[in-house]
Amino acid sequence: MSTPQIPKPVKLVASILSAEPQLLDSGIEEMEHCFGAVDFSTKPAPFVHTRYYCAEMGGGIHRRFIAFQTLVKRDRLAEIKLCTNRLEEAFRLPGRGRRINIDPGFITLDNLVLATGKNFTHRIYLGSGIYADLTLIYRKGSFRPLPWTYPDYAESSVVHMFNEIRSRYREQLKMQTN
Repeated sequence: MSTPQIPKPVKLVASILSAEPQLLDSGIEEMEHCFGAVDFSTKPAPFVHTRYYCAEMGGGIHRRFIAFQTLVKRDRLAEIKLCTNRLEEAFRLPGRGRRINIDPGFITLDNLVLATGKNFTHRIYLGSGIYADLTLIYRKGSFRPLPWTYPDYAESSVVHMFNEIRSRYREQLKMQTN
């Protein structure tokens, strides 16, 4: 028989997309009101991996990745995704599509998990219409993509960035135990 154990808190991360550059900053500010200070952020970079969001947001979409200082319980992922969905709605203009897209997730020492409202064969239902997507696993000193990992999350520069965030997270965990 296994003995249930409460897992360590996790490092909350998010990707934010928008065709309106000022909304990237505004979206991050709103997320800080919900989840606390950001301790890692990329500069805006063109999002050219898919045209999936263009019909809704228009062309010229940019992305920023962020990570939050405060560690969270991993069982909050569905609640966090529902909160980011509400933020997306708050930025929507009447009669228009989303102006921002926010994809939250978390980093553990073992993996990167994203939250999504879309089911698929490898996703685990969390509740409230939200699924967990195992996106990257940590093996042999680096995060590694899986067959279903989104191509942009499998890029070496993105994997390197998540490895850096994982290192920061590992240091945070060490400080908590000291």
